[in-house]
Order: sequence, then C-alpha cells, then structure tokens
Amino acid sequence: MQPETLVRDHTIYACVMGSRAFGLATDDSDTDRRGVFLAPTPLFWRFDKPPTHVEGPGEEQFSWELERFCELALRANPNILECLHSPLVEYADATGRELLALRGAFLSRRVHETFIRYAYGQRRKLEADLRVHGAPRWKHAMHLLRLLISARDVLRTGQLTVDVGEQRESLLAVKRGEVPWSEIETWMTHLERDASEAAGRSPLPAVPDRRRVEDFLARARRASALRADPYDEVVQGVVDDRGRRQD
Repeated sequence: MQPETLVRDHTIYACVMGSRAFGLATDDSDTDRRGVFLAPTPLFWRFDKPPTHVEGPGEEQFSWELERFCELALRANPNILECLHSPLVEYADATGRELLALRGAFLSRRVHETFIRYAYGQRRKLEADLRVHGAPRWKHAMHLLRLLISARDVLRTGQLTVDVGEQRESLLAVKRGEVPWSEIETWMTHLERDASEAAGRSPLPAVPDRRRVEDFLARARRASALRADPYDEVVQGVVDDRGRRQD
C-alpha cells in the first residue's frame, strides 16, 4: 500500500493549521493541512511496517499515523496538541471524532516544559539572526510570541486555544517589522515568566491520561483488524468476532 493511499483512504481526521488556524492569515498565506490516518492493522503483521507519517500528497499537507500522533501528543508536542485543537476541522470520521473527544486526556502540566523548551530554541535562533543579519525573521518572532501566549493561557485555564483572537493586530505588527526587537524581547520574557507562574497552580494534571489514550488506540486497531479489506483476504481467518486469534 502506497503512503498516498493511506492518506487518501484511511484518514480519520483532517484540519487546517498554520496562520489560518491561528487567526493570523493574510492575503498571501498558504493553507497548511494536517491529518491523522489509521493504517489497517494487517499491515503491522508484515515485516515492512506502514509509515509513521506521510508528506503529501497535496501541497502543504502532512499526516501522522494514529499511534505516532498519540505518542507525540502524550509527550505534549506543541505542533501535535495544536493540531488537535484546530478550529478549522475539515474531516473527522467516527474514530476521528473519538480522538477529538480525547483532547483533554493529552493535556497536562508537561506543556510548560515542552512549549517553553521549544520557545527557548526558537528565541536563540532569532538572536543569532539578529547578530548575523542585523534583524530577526519577523514572521518567526510573531509565531514564537503566539506560542508563548498559548502556553501561558493553557496553563492558566486548562484549555488550549489556537486562534489568537484580540492579539491578531499586535502580532501582525511584529510580522511586519513594526515593533522594535527590544519590545519583543521584553514581551517574550514576560510571557515566559507568566507561563512559569501559571504552571505552579495550573488546573491541568501533572501527567496525561495515557491509559485512556492507549485503550482508544487498542480499540481502533481491533476494529481495523476485523474490517474486511479487499487487499488482505486472510484477515477474517485470523481473528474471530471478538478480536482474538482462532485456534
């Protein structure tokens, strides 16, 4: 089975991300599409396993296999968590809707470490650009501020909000290079401090609900194994109607 076929025929969730999901789109913004596919269980019974992710087949399109997606979400990967909370959902089947219903199970106070660690790395890159080129990449500075705002707010409220809302114009001014770097640095520092303070009294649990997520993944795999697929006629002879191997 080709990677493109997995995305085309087995996607369970698809959304728009990037500036359009963040509420920061302008006339020249691309449309970044992200998705999750559930590779048919029989593919895992072979030596060559299905891919953990697929780039394409469309432009600006990227998808993860469900298990890899869940692993990254449990680690509080910023890009994955934001994908789960996109306000621009294009498709979700029954399994995809169950994944969306599990959004809260992935959130924990680990977001403080992962979001801030990622922000720290991006800030160092911006500072390097400033030293070498005399100015940072303003678009990257805007998205770093957006990420820090998101980190602070999810730690304060327990809810991850992707759209920047009333911060749109202030952030777009950063993208246009209209805000001095010194002001951006101060803004970043304040957001990092606020996020750290919020982490100490956050309503989020200390760790994600791994057991709940694992149960969901096992049920999705079992249902896939029991589903008749034309390319694998042996499936029905391998498992019975309760998902157990026959003698």
